[in-house]
Amino acid sequence: MKNHIIQTVLILFIALPFSGTTADNERPRTRDMGIQIGTIKPGKYNAITDVKGVKVGHFTANIGDDIRTGVTAIIPSDHNLYTNPIPAWIHVGNGYGKAVGITQALEFGEIETPIILTCTLCVWTAANALKDWQLAKPGEGQHTLNPIIGETNDSRVNNMWSEDSIKKHYVYDALNSAKSGPVEEGSVGAGRGTRAFGWKGGIGTSSRVLPKSLGGYTIGVLVQTNFGGDLIMNGAPVGRELGHYDFKEQLEQAKRNEVPTDGGSIMIVIATDAPILSRNLDRLAKRAMMGLARTGSVAHNSSGDYVIAFSTNKDVRRDRNSREPVPSKTLTNVAMSPLFQATVEATQEAIYNAILKATTVTSTRGSLEAINIEKVKMILKKYNVIDYDKNLPPGNVLR
Repeated sequence: MKNHIIQTVLILFIALPFSGTTADNERPRTRDMGIQIGTIKPGKYNAITDVKGVKVGHFTANIGDDIRTGVTAIIPSDHNLYTNPIPAWIHVGNGYGKAVGITQALEFGEIETPIILTCTLCVWTAANALKDWQLAKPGEGQHTLNPIIGETNDSRVNNMWSEDSIKKHYVYDALNSAKSGPVEEGSVGAGRGTRAFGWKGGIGTSSRVLPKSLGGYTIGVLVQTNFGGDLIMNGAPVGRELGHYDFKEQLEQAKRNEVPTDGGSIMIVIATDAPILSRNLDRLAKRAMMGLARTGSVAHNSSGDYVIAFSTNKDVRRDRNSREPVPSKTLTNVAMSPLFQATVEATQEAIYNAILKATTVTSTRGSLEAINIEKVKMILKKYNVIDYDKNLPPGNVLR
């Protein structure tokens, strides 16, 4: 009887989909470490889902000896995105990437599908899957469809050339599991096999809510990290203290291949409920690169750095078939600066969350080690860059 119970438990365990959340839940987010980024307060979940209507879902593929990848889906809204596309823009910080759907988004300043993040050689299968998923919904693509797919290269630990690296059901599962509320971070979904600054990276998210005096709008950011650089946290040189930074071999004649000296990518997705159209979404997306720079990235030659920004505000949606002028109630240029600051802060914090929440991932292809939390704490204390809410006057924080 005892052996039968053990066998049953083992079978159930093997059959369960891998989520990577147990160890992830034991690791801190940025604010758990006492790090306050910027001056604008985050939303309830400190996630992209603080923007009303936005949902996020993951599918994590952890198969055999060498499949360590996944899919992350961002659904902007439950309304019919095809008949009423939402204003959007895609900013290319550095274009070494395989993103799908860019040209139409830039031509029209709109997107008409959810956003899928995955691995580099998975984008075309993911695009077909997203197309099929949306066409199965009545009225969501009677003529054509422009899937939006972003990627980063997770081949350090993932065999992205294998057919198991991407399946149609991965995309379906990520889309169908998408929900509001807290978002899983770290080595999950499209972040399963990715890195950051030489350590394990992954999915991270953060948000900012402007005070009513500045409009009361929300900015939410989600990132898929896979880039190099010299990690800086609130000004503290964490990367140098821990001996991980780009061009270390050349600069210090360190041993070869300790840290990649070039390459890597990041996908940044920005959601806002502010009523802005594509022109100012373009300006907003450009500011995300400043948040990336604050963490120590320089956007290497072979880095694919893309920012997808969209507005969920109903006042700026347009019926794609309307032949009459459509009025839009939008913010003016002078109202954008608070949103710019919110974007920079949320991007910076989302990247830190991706690194801190990530857990070590290993395959026959290699290993990506999670950053040592205790050592990071010691460095942050050494440079006195934590607990700003206690060390700085409260009047310096926007409420």
